Amino acid sequence: MTVSDFDEYRPPELPRRPKRGSKRRRAGTGEGRGEVPMVPEAEFTSYYGRPVVKPPPWGDPIAAYLFLGGVAGGSALLAAGAQLTGRTILCRNSRLAALAAVGMGAVALVEDLGRPERFLNMLRTIKLTSPMSLGSWILTAFSAGAGVSAVSEIDRMTGSRLPLGPLRRLLRGLEGPAGIEAAVFAAPLSAYTAVLLSDTANPTWNAAREDLPFVFVSSAGLAAGGLAMITTPVREAGPARALAVLGVAGELIASRLMEKNMDPVAAEPLHSDGPGRMLAWSERLAIVGGVGALLGGRYRLTAAVSGVALLSASALTRFGILRAGIRSTENPRYTIEPQKRRLAARREAGVVHDSITTSE
Repeated sequence: MTVSDFDEYRPPELPRRPKRGSKRRRAGTGEGRGEVPMVPEAEFTSYYGRPVVKPPPWGDPIAAYLFLGGVAGGSALLAAGAQLTGRTILCRNSRLAALAAVGMGAVALVEDLGRPERFLNMLRTIKLTSPMSLGSWILTAFSAGAGVSAVSEIDRMTGSRLPLGPLRRLLRGLEGPAGIEAAVFAAPLSAYTAVLLSDTANPTWNAAREDLPFVFVSSAGLAAGGLAMITTPVREAGPARALAVLGVAGELIASRLMEKNMDPVAAEPLHSDGPGRMLAWSERLAIVGGVGALLGGRYRLTAAVSGVALLSASALTRFGILRAGIRSTENPRYTIEPQKRRLAARREAGVVHDSITTSE
C-alpha cells in the first residue's frame, strides 16, 4: 500500500449491502467476515527465500587489504613522529614497514579486482561522493610519500649502492617532506575503508557507520605500534608503546560505543559463529598486548610477544567485521526488522510522508 497526496480527497467507501436471497452468516463459525482463519499469519522472509541485500563479493584478500592498510597508515604516522624527534632506528623501521604493508595491501587489492588495470581505471576521475574513488587517490598519494622515504632508507642501508646516480641528492632532499606527506594521508588511509564498508546497504556495516572509522583508526594504531615493538630496540620504541596503548584503549571504547549505537538485531552477527569468535579473541589479544606494552614493554621478549598479540588483534578485528557484514546479508531478518523499527520511530515522531510503506 502506498501513500499519495490525493488520498485525502478520496471519498470514503460505503458499506456493502448483502445480496438478496443470501443468508447472513454468523461470525466465528468459519463462514462470512467473522470466520476463523484457517491459514496462520504469514511471516516475512524474502522473495522466494532469497536474501534482501546482495552479499558483497569480498573475501580474504579484501580483509587482508583492510588490515595492511591500517598497518601502513599507523606506521607512516609513527615514522613521522620518529623523524621529528630524532629516533633514526624507529623512523627507518616504520618507513620500511609502511612501504611493505602498503605494497602487500596493493597486491591483495589487485588480487580481488582480478586485473591491475581496474585499479588504474579508478584514477581516471575523482568523485568526492564516492569512498572508493577517494580511497584510490588516498592510497596513491600515500604510496608515493611512503615509497620515496622508504627507498631513501634502503639506499642508506646499502651504503648508497642503489643505481640512482644524480637522483640520490634529490631523493635525500625529498625524504623528509615525503615522510610528512605520507603521515598526512595516514589517518585517511586507515579510516576510508570503514567508510567504504558502511556506505553500503549491508545492514551490519551500515548500522555501524558512525563509529566504525574510529574502530579502524584505533586498530591501525595498535597494529603499527605492535609491529614497531617487534622490530625496534626498546630504547627507541617508547612512542610505539604509547601508540599501542592508545590504540587499544581507543578500539575498546569505540567498539563498545559502536555496538551501543547499533540496532540490536543488526549487531547480532558481530557476536555469532565465526565472526563473533574472531572479534572476541581480538578483544582478548588487544588487552593482553596493551597490558604487555604498558607494563613490560621495556623488556625485549615481552615487547615482541605483546607486538605479536597486537598485530593478531588488529587482523582479527578486520576479518571479523568483514565476515560479520557478509553474514548479515544471508538472513532477511537483519535487514527487515531494523527497517520496521526505524519506520515505527518515525511514525511516533509524527513523520508519515517519507516512506511508501504504510502498513506492516
